[in-house]
Amino acid sequence: MKRTMERLYDELMKDYRFREGMKTCINCGTCTAICPAAEFYRYDPRKIVDTVQRKDDAEIVALLKSETIWYCGECMSCMPRCPRGNAAGLIVMALRELSTRLGCFVESERGRQLYPLSKALNGNVLQYGYCVHPETFTIEAHPEAGPVFAWHLAHRHQTFARLGAPYLQPGPGALRKIPQEDLDELQAIYDETGGTERMRHIERLSEQKAQEMGMTPEEYMQYTFEHCSPGHFNTD
Repeated sequence: MKRTMERLYDELMKDYRFREGMKTCINCGTCTAICPAAEFYRYDPRKIVDTVQRKDDAEIVALLKSETIWYCGECMSCMPRCPRGNAAGLIVMALRELSTRLGCFVESERGRQLYPLSKALNGNVLQYGYCVHPETFTIEAHPEAGPVFAWHLAHRHQTFARLGAPYLQPGPGALRKIPQEDLDELQAIYDETGGTERMRHIERLSEQKAQEMGMTPEEYMQYTFEHCSPGHFNTD
């Protein structure tokens, strides 16, 4: 078991983000002090760095299955404030990647949100050429957008036309229709770089977790998108 755990730490060391993120860390805690996520979540990036520096891979496995690594917003506020130029955010990125690759992400509530995010964002990119698109944005899923935005969304074709945006039309401009040959090229990039397989990997493991939780994939996706248990926030 010890030998297997050491292999996981070696896998982290192959990620340049992991190496760059903590190459000269002195655990001063500046990253935690400046971190916007730490203000709201029960999140301490200094502790994450401290954990991986100990090279105790059993602890790293616990991190891979935890909520903690999914609180980071990847804003990289930690990097310019670090006296050594490190970035806890880079370490978190590497941990998230390994968590995804090993299937540990389905063991945490926030990690399971990878499924709806992957389906929505990657789906929009491959279908429309944009990561967020009005055609797939719904008020039911985002009631916080409010009634004014709901009206604009319902009348989006007229609104965009009045603003001069070529909405779903060919030619230059915001929200234009992306040519099919460009979308095909995006798909080829996904295929060649492993993005397509990563999407399928997340979907396979998420559907297995859905079955384990007694849900259909559709119910699971909605649940992971909407549900938030107590204990994530400093105010809980």
